[in-house]
Amino acid sequence: MMELQVARTRCKDRLVWAIAQLEGKSDPVQIEKITELIIQTMTGPWRYFHTTEHIFEVGGSVDAIEILAALFHDIVYVQVDHGMNLNISRYLAPFILEDKGKLVIEKPATLPNDLMFEIVMAVFGLVPGETLSPFKGQNEFLSAVIAAMALEPLLSPSLIAQIAACIEATIPFRGLSESGLTPSERLYERLIAANHHFNFGWDEAQTIAVVKRSVRLVNRDVENFAFPNSADFLDNTWNLMPETNHELSHADSYTVQGYRRSLHKMEEFMNFLKPEIVFQQFMEEPDDPTYRILISRTQKNLEVARLYLAIKVITIAILEAISYRLGRNIPLSTLMGELPRPGTITPTLAQFLPDLLIPLEPKTTLEAEVLDLLIQGRNQESVYDLKNSPVATYIIRSIGFDSVGYLLKQAKAFFAGAISATDFLRELKSEVLSTIINAVEQVFTNRIEALRELSLDTTFSQTKPH
Repeated sequence: MMELQVARTRCKDRLVWAIAQLEGKSDPVQIEKITELIIQTMTGPWRYFHTTEHIFEVGGSVDAIEILAALFHDIVYVQVDHGMNLNISRYLAPFILEDKGKLVIEKPATLPNDLMFEIVMAVFGLVPGETLSPFKGQNEFLSAVIAAMALEPLLSPSLIAQIAACIEATIPFRGLSESGLTPSERLYERLIAANHHFNFGWDEAQTIAVVKRSVRLVNRDVENFAFPNSADFLDNTWNLMPETNHELSHADSYTVQGYRRSLHKMEEFMNFLKPEIVFQQFMEEPDDPTYRILISRTQKNLEVARLYLAIKVITIAILEAISYRLGRNIPLSTLMGELPRPGTITPTLAQFLPDLLIPLEPKTTLEAEVLDLLIQGRNQESVYDLKNSPVATYIIRSIGFDSVGYLLKQAKAFFAGAISATDFLRELKSEVLSTIINAVEQVFTNRIEALRELSLDTTFSQTKPH
């Protein structure tokens, strides 16, 4: 409760400060309403990464427009929140309809005549009747619409267009257009057209400044990709997974397949990404040396994440293939034991894995860093997973890094149904597989012994004289 109140106060203070800096209208009632709108949404039950702390960090503390844009930029996240609550959907209902599970902008004949909505459409390059895509700016567009509607009583159309431009820039991971333009260059062209159409009165320097501001914001939005420490980057990755797989919020009951799907999806996503589509640059914002550092760090973090996730995927594939002998959709804790809790000791698979006499060691700096991450763990604890990976550590030190590429390919063939669980397990060294199976057996043996002890205790208590 205290954390919620602190977040509410911080949000309100930022709104008040930013609107005053922009010489907007002071309206305590409207500001209170906006504060509640933002806080209620950003503290939803499925928000693990896209939280109030995130929007405060993205906004910085210097530029009023960046601060306001950041407060709103993640307010709509349909995939995470499994829809939109009534408090935000009421802003959108006049303009957006749902058709066969997709969100569509109303057609010209039924679209209300609204200046704010027209401005946001122009900034995003959308038109009436267009179908929105969850992977091409749907959430950002709807967030910008809500920002425009909520801030309309307080700020001028020109300022709201600049806020919308910052939110548009946060559409992630876009490459060059067919004509070879970057996302920032395309935004610049749309802003020139919007400035002319809506008579904002911006000169060339002001239009460029709007785009540069948006670049600063979006680069802060993804700054974790360029963290100097790969463990910090992976911490953020682990916070993202339960946002798209709500099953993970139930720490000891999510299934083997559910966890595997999250790891597999994240591994494929990391292999899709290129550093050049993570960070943006426009007319020396940021300058070339800074941009090169961002790209270099991102490349390194992606390489670490790809190898780390590949090993994690292989590990969960082995456990999933073994689990098929018990059932097709069983909790991961059934095989591995429950996550540790204060005051509770339960058997875990890792404690039954032997020390390797001659472990296979890493051959490169990258492999050494990944092995250290597996042994020591990421920097932060996770609510649904261990931060270190003892089972994956045993496996990689048994099979060696040279085997990762081939086994990952076989694991994906198993996931796709191209090979059976048994065929996949045959790809492992027999001694590795037998050791893991024996460790699983030991987990079950300990549970059986605990049940027998309970049975004896109960029988004894029933035979005692009263």
